[in-house]
Amino acid sequence: QVQLVESGGGLVQPGGSLRLSCTSSGSIAGFHAAGWYRQAPGKQRELVAQITNGDTVYSDSVKGRFAISKDNARDTLYLQMSGLNPEDTAVYYCYGLQVFLGRRWDYWGQGTQVTVSS
Repeated sequence: QVQLVESGGGLVQPGGSLRLSCTSSGSIAGFHAAGWYRQAPGKQRELVAQITNGDTVYSDSVKGRFAISKDNARDTLYLQMSGLNPEDTAVYYCYGLQVFLGRRWDYWGQGTQVTVSS
């Protein structure tokens, strides 16, 4: 069972930056997909950014402001966030997907709070 642990959340002023990290207890290089999702109060969880087999996708709301990356040697996934605005306030979750012989395993971190406020 893989565990994902996020860190790096906090309170930031509008226009500021944060970098989220997600450390995996298993090899992140073996993930079919790895990404970040977020959930704001009263809203559904939504995709922020994801790497799937080397291809990267971003939600339209963060494109050009956020950057996802991973360090396979450190088994760590990152989300660099810049130009933050209050609409980015949410709990951010790390996600990993393993696929093997037709089976899938979905993993989620516990979430880290990001609050953008002056």
